[in-house]
Amino acid sequence: MSERRYDPTHDEWVTFATNRQDRTYKPAAAACPLCPTRPGGPETEIPREHFEVAVFDNRFPSLTATPPAPDIAGTDLVPVAPAYGHCEVVVFTDDHEATLASVGTARVRVLVDAWADRFAALARDPDIAYVLPFENKGEAVGVTLHHPHGQIYAYPDVPPRPSREQRAAAKHRGRTGRCVFCDVVAQETGGPRVVVEGTHFLAGVPPWARFPYEIDIWSRDHVGTLPELDAAARDDLARVLARVLAGYDAFFGFRTSYLLGIHSAPVGGTGPEADPTLGHLHLEICPPHRGEGKLKYLAGSETFGGAFLTDVAPEVAAPRLRAAAADVEVPA
Repeated sequence: MSERRYDPTHDEWVTFATNRQDRTYKPAAAACPLCPTRPGGPETEIPREHFEVAVFDNRFPSLTATPPAPDIAGTDLVPVAPAYGHCEVVVFTDDHEATLASVGTARVRVLVDAWADRFAALARDPDIAYVLPFENKGEAVGVTLHHPHGQIYAYPDVPPRPSREQRAAAKHRGRTGRCVFCDVVAQETGGPRVVVEGTHFLAGVPPWARFPYEIDIWSRDHVGTLPELDAAARDDLARVLARVLAGYDAFFGFRTSYLLGIHSAPVGGTGPEADPTLGHLHLEICPPHRGEGKLKYLAGSETFGGAFLTDVAPEVAAPRLRAAAADVEVPA
């Protein structure tokens, strides 16, 4: 089964991709499909002995450019549609034991270019409305392949969370005439919740942090998407992101698990949530850790109410993370 079904009780689509039940699950390092293909070794997804960044279609996609017909017929109440879209894998090092926090600023800079390049390519599909690069890192967030990698999903509509951001931005603009994220950057710059200050990007614990040690990285300029960044801004994003991730590992004392997502302006669709002028480029990094040996789970209030309950105040988390990020040695 590979199809999308509309949920009229929440005004959103849910994707069913049962082929993902058979995806590769925690293979041994010697059988890792994301490692390079070594001479005399098994063939992997990447037919090169060495590489910096590799991007290819996911073999177990949730969305595909050639989706099969749905298994069931839809109704007026619950329409059903083919699961159209794109799912790509982004492998940013050939070192199985590395992490994005350890590969160094130069490699993160290459990754920023790869994200931007693939974003632009996927956005050219007229049937795509939103492009989401992300990384799931660590077993604590359910990762099943340990080789460091991320993914890029391209959706036929604007997903629920970005859609809510767009509506909130439209509401703020209607009330003030300004961009809500530009106002956030202006408020947070130089404040107690800042973690890393760059020339073009600002990293901080947002006042509304949903996870105890969440860090958002906001563009200082009103930029909607990665391809719009010039070389200097991409350099700065790489420096800020590399320091934030290295700082996490220094603070927690182990390789931090996290969810990292890049929020951008929509590239298609209709309605106010599709207005690209409302989008403001920012990254959201959410570790599930709330302390040594303690995890933040999405329990009843978060899952059923959508109301997050957080254990650490942003004004407490930020100075801890700021000190760790300032003291850590980030590879070049």
